[in-house]
Formats: sequence, structure tokens, C-alpha cells
Amino acid sequence: MTGLEKIIQKILDDTKAATQQTISAAEIEAAAIEEEAQKSAAQQAKETSRSADEAVEESAKRAQSAAELLKRQKILQAKQEIIYDVIEKAHQTLNALPNDAYFDVIVKLTAKAALPQRGDIIFSLKDRERLPVNLEQRLKEAVKAKGGSLEISDETRDIDGGFVLIYGGIEENCSFNALFEAERERLIDRVHELLFR
Repeated sequence: MTGLEKIIQKILDDTKAATQQTISAAEIEAAAIEEEAQKSAAQQAKETSRSADEAVEESAKRAQSAAELLKRQKILQAKQEIIYDVIEKAHQTLNALPNDAYFDVIVKLTAKAALPQRGDIIFSLKDRERLPVNLEQRLKEAVKAKGGSLEISDETRDIDGGFVLIYGGIEENCSFNALFEAERERLIDRVHELLFR
């Protein structure tokens, strides 16, 4: 082998070795990159899975919260219906009392509502037709303690039950509808307390 051939061979050997080193380094770097990419992909998949799990968990929590809210609303609605039903039945029961008991209630309500002056009491046509004989005397005695007096008017009012008091042209509606409406919130609270506490 001549000197030129030796030089060429040496260059080829050196190039081959350098090439082999470069290829090995590139293979090592590629393997490291591939390993890092796999780790990154696994981490991303894990995060995506975690995000998906979190999204599913959050969705389940929202659904449970919505279901609990709906349940509370349904229970509240049912309670309100029961309360209103109890109040309405009390109202109907009051109107359906036998005459003696009904007019006992009227006398008690009149004693509470009466003013210390002269006035008139007006009933519905239905009540006017069934007034007990001694009612006017009982009413006078009931309001006497307040320093007032009442006379039963010949007029009637379109009311469900109860009465209307008139003092000097000013009417005070003591019909059962008006009394139940005026006491509505207190009645609701009281019925709720009795039934649900």
C-alpha cells in the first residue's frame, strides 16, 4: 500500500469511526428523546385521564347537588301543600260547625274585635237566617266589658262566615276569609311547627 492509499484508508477509517460515533450518539439521543416522549405521552394520558376523572367526578357532584336541591324543593312543595290543606280544612270546619258552636265562636270573635263605642254587626244572609234568639243579648254582654255596644243590622254581606262590624260608617271585615287571610303567615308558621318540628 502506497502512502496515498494509506492516507485514504486512514481518512476512511477515521471517518468510519467518527460516523459510527455520531450514529451511536444520535441513536442514544434518539432513544432518550423517544423515552422522554413516551414519558410525556404517558404523563399527558395520565393528566387527561385525571382531567376526565375529575370532570366525571365534578359532573357527578353537580348531578347529586341538583338531585338534592330538587328533592328539597319537592319536600318543601309537599309541606306547603299539606299546610295549606290543613288551613283550608280548618276554615271549612269553622263554617260547618253546628249552630250553637258556630255562634259561640262568633261571640268570642266579636268580644275581641269590638271597639268601646256603639256599632252594628252584619252577617251573611245564611247566618242571618239562622241567628239564635238570644244572640243579640250575648253580643251586648260580650262587648260590654270594652265599653261598647252592638246591634244586629238588618243588612247582609256576601261573606263566607263571620261578620262585619260598622262603627261610625267605618267597616271592619271580620269574615272568616278576612281573618284567615290576615293571620295567614302566623297560621302557616304554626301549622308547620305542629306538623314538621
